[in-house]
Amino acid sequence: MITVTLYSRSDCHLCEQAFDDLKSLQEQYPHKLTVIDVDSTQELRRKYGFEVPVVEIGPYTLKAPITRQELQFTLAAARDRQVSIDRLNDPAYMGPVTWTRSDGFTYWMSRHYMAVFNLLVFIYVGLPFLAPLLMKAGAEIPARWIYRGYGMVCHQLGYRSFYILGEQAEYPRTAAGVPGLRTFAEATGLSEESDPQALLDARNFIGNDQLGYKVALCQRDVSIYGAILLFGLLFAATGRRIPALPWYLWIVIGILPIAWDGLSQLISQPPLGFLPYRESTPLLRIVTGGLFGLTTAWFGYPMVEETMADTRQLMSARLERARRTSANALPAD
Repeated sequence: MITVTLYSRSDCHLCEQAFDDLKSLQEQYPHKLTVIDVDSTQELRRKYGFEVPVVEIGPYTLKAPITRQELQFTLAAARDRQVSIDRLNDPAYMGPVTWTRSDGFTYWMSRHYMAVFNLLVFIYVGLPFLAPLLMKAGAEIPARWIYRGYGMVCHQLGYRSFYILGEQAEYPRTAAGVPGLRTFAEATGLSEESDPQALLDARNFIGNDQLGYKVALCQRDVSIYGAILLFGLLFAATGRRIPALPWYLWIVIGILPIAWDGLSQLISQPPLGFLPYRESTPLLRIVTGGLFGLTTAWFGYPMVEETMADTRQLMSARLERARRTSANALPAD
């Protein structure tokens, strides 16, 4: 039977609604329901005090607000998961089980997926820094291939990019108003206007030995994927035990700042011009990009872990079944 835990408190309308919904689903999805008052201990109050109701259904966790439909779907998923596990361990249900290469890869991936994810993100955010190093070393052809490849996913505007091996780490637009730095126009002699030719020139400018060479991803993208990598390393180092960030914090901390910074800049400049003209600073791009990358990984990776944990359990049971099948197939002495 499915085990369900409802973390609740008195005088909580949403908690009462969740309790009533679970009771109404009892016949369709039989489960053992335990209700815990979060105000009963200081530890529970600190952990759940601002999120009740919280419902744990097997390995799945739902946080307020919780709809009846969400409870129904999650109860169904937990039931199906339990049935699959029981069947894998029931000799009367399954015949001989073999362990294939595909099974082995699935099991390996469920255990090492964070190493794979972190490696892919490291390569993705690292190659753009290799391009300027190659330019400095005179290996122009492979460097330009990197610029061209990342140009398919990034605007690569010279005044919104990092530079390495030169005078400054960035050359912002004059409109950004960053003191102490030469502007893009001053350093390159190129226009900072928003007309098509000026934008193309800013995109195509790679750099030189004096100014340094442009990283093949813009400042915001570097910050986004760098933050995803940092959280991924932390998540792996802690044994994948960090709980998921609540969705509303992801929206407030991760999405709204980057949306405000990017959209207000976009609609303030030609050809739109709906707001007073503004140009974001490198610092704002780094901060908003980092918050978005960090909270996105914090919101998403723990959810991936829930799925991978189920896969590990299922594949572990299948592996044990396959070993028994193999042992039973051995000829007697």
